Amino acid sequence: MRHAFNTLILGAGAAGMMCAAHAGPDTLVIDHAKSPGEKIRISGGGRCNFTNLGTGPGNFLSQNPHFCKSALSRYTQWDFLDLIARHGIAWHEKTLGQLFCDDKATQIVAMLVTELRNAGAELWLSTRLTDLSHDGHQFCATLEREGRRMTVTARNLVLATGGKSIPKMGATGLAYDIAQRFGHQITETRPALVPLTFSDAPFAGLSGTALPVRATCDGVSFDEAALFTHRGLSGPAILQISSFWHEGQTITLDLDPSATLYDALRRQRQTAGRRNLTTELSHHLPAKLVAHLAPALGLAGNLADQSDVRLAEITAALRDWQLKPTGTEGYRTAEVTLGGIATDALSSKTLQSRHLPGLYAIGEAVDVTGWLGGYNFQWAWSSGWAAGVAIAQGEPAS
Repeated sequence: MRHAFNTLILGAGAAGMMCAAHAGPDTLVIDHAKSPGEKIRISGGGRCNFTNLGTGPGNFLSQNPHFCKSALSRYTQWDFLDLIARHGIAWHEKTLGQLFCDDKATQIVAMLVTELRNAGAELWLSTRLTDLSHDGHQFCATLEREGRRMTVTARNLVLATGGKSIPKMGATGLAYDIAQRFGHQITETRPALVPLTFSDAPFAGLSGTALPVRATCDGVSFDEAALFTHRGLSGPAILQISSFWHEGQTITLDLDPSATLYDALRRQRQTAGRRNLTTELSHHLPAKLVAHLAPALGLAGNLADQSDVRLAEITAALRDWQLKPTGTEGYRTAEVTLGGIATDALSSKTLQSRHLPGLYAIGEAVDVTGWLGGYNFQWAWSSGWAAGVAIAQGEPAS
């Protein structure tokens, strides 16, 4: 059985469905999963952190930090908000500009499916790509669907299968393999937005303890919460910094990011000097953490026994806690993949290959990785839109 389409999109995730909604007629989206938008469905605790009010190029990592500028500027967070408003999806802002659905993430999935179908695109689920070639004029894909093998030809092919993160949902390096087959380089990939681990499980007794920190690595800092786990560290601040951490590097935790602890302890010394130092510190930091740090920092005696110099030493140590992770939890729990299809052979305007006209790469498959907080979804919307519009308008790579 043979089917001819103008555009074949591999991957019915955020970027792929967004692209299909704008790519024009005769578009086919395929996915191996039984349902579309699985990462959308589980994101944000089931409410989908679908964008961020503060989205800008500075919120992304890439070998070429300028690459994302074109797509992000032409399809913005405000454009996506207009789209969900047309579909009556209520939303709210949490911290740091993060936007979530009031109801369920599945509303975003349903909206995208409606948009692509209204645009005339077809969606084939439980469909597997078994072979792919290009004859000099068009792509030829062999698919398996509902127990049948079929051939699909398409003038355009869009790689929207994401990265390697969360393999239990079927994530693979398919987009990288196809891109390499057609002459593209792959920027080194690794798990990002991922918990950090320590080989000797030093924080097992603190598991479940959380507090606000400033996490720093490689000159980059994030002020958010950190969470101690059986295997190491997690929480928003740690997930953010994991994108900048490499094996062998040290991270620094400032346990007093507001820089108020020294003055607070001096005041407490006037009113509660007879109390134990660790007891008073526990008014500012989790008691379990204070007990954990006490031996190394020599936290002993009453508060009244601590001079200004000693209090300054204690607070300085708490603001410069240096830790050396041994690894990460890996792709199993990573929210995204850092690296991907190198941007030097892609058009920043159209996301089209400079090597092979008609080949496009969008979303997480590309070497553009956002911070935690809705930025990666915005890149999916922006890059998917840019490629879709370019296909519909027949724009060449630029």
